[in-house]
Amino acid sequence: MLAKTSKTHPSTCAEELFHHLAEFGLKGRIVSVQHLPELKDSVEGCHGQGLFDKDFYLERLAWFDFRVPNSLPEAKSMMVIAAPRPQSQAVFTWSGESRALILPPTYVAYKETTKRVEDLLAKFLSTRGYHVAATALPLKLLAVRSGLGEYGRNNICYVPGMGSFLQLVSFYSDLPCEKDDWREVQMMKRCKHCYACRRSCPTGAISSDRFLLHAERCIVFHNERKGDIPFPAWMGPSWHNCLYGCLHCQRVCPEDRNLLQWIEEKEKFSQAETGLLLEGVSRCKLPAATVRKLERLDLIEDLDNLPRNLGVFFRKDAHRGKSIEARAKQRSC
Repeated sequence: MLAKTSKTHPSTCAEELFHHLAEFGLKGRIVSVQHLPELKDSVEGCHGQGLFDKDFYLERLAWFDFRVPNSLPEAKSMMVIAAPRPQSQAVFTWSGESRALILPPTYVAYKETTKRVEDLLAKFLSTRGYHVAATALPLKLLAVRSGLGEYGRNNICYVPGMGSFLQLVSFYSDLPCEKDDWREVQMMKRCKHCYACRRSCPTGAISSDRFLLHAERCIVFHNERKGDIPFPAWMGPSWHNCLYGCLHCQRVCPEDRNLLQWIEEKEKFSQAETGLLLEGVSRCKLPAATVRKLERLDLIEDLDNLPRNLGVFFRKDAHRGKSIEARAKQRSC
């Protein structure tokens, strides 16, 4: 049972909420939950037209849930919040060579950022008689349709003042939406005559034949897949530029020009530690100090991917991958 509390007028509450979030450097929008079918139709419509690669859809989009959650059946609105986020840097050493590898915004402290925003929302709204619940929605699409941000030509969401260096989070709420700024999908005006991201993308994922990204060709899709799936033969080893994800298109985008140096150095891995990660040693066989570093980088759950992703920067054979049997033997505890 949700506790009953005297409720603040919806419009006043929403205004106060976003003013409160701004004090923490956050920006947000609220839209009616009645737009859920439109979000669903946007995703499933593209899927039905065959615009999504099958593997990409199953691995990255099939988990969306466009139903109001049982935990908040009286949900009346959807809130989407943007939190500015930096790049993170980790230094690895192998064969006497040290390389600083980048993790783009959102890879580090993703869950912590989501929890921080949720706590801010829940604390503020609870004192005014309202509640929040988690969503499983397409965040970039929701942010753009709500008016919080706009798409770049690279299909990444840009928010004024944050560029694309941000993390999106969303929640359902029983706070009614009295001012609904729902709109059609929009691309930034400056993208109309700018093709920097398309020129910089080595895989051709940003193409001239359509606005929708060819996500199956994006480096991000491939270096986030399970570690036993090698990089495709057509992907050049020199195209890799981050331990996970990719920043080719963001680094050349004028909207991100003033954010490129926003890098937080996180951890340093010795040659011995790097060697263990390249060999795919299991968590239970790693030194406790190494495990703690990986946990702080949010990489501990991605150990299976590290030999492939890290190896591309230090090993010439990284694109060929290892056999499943060899990996299993090395990782068994």
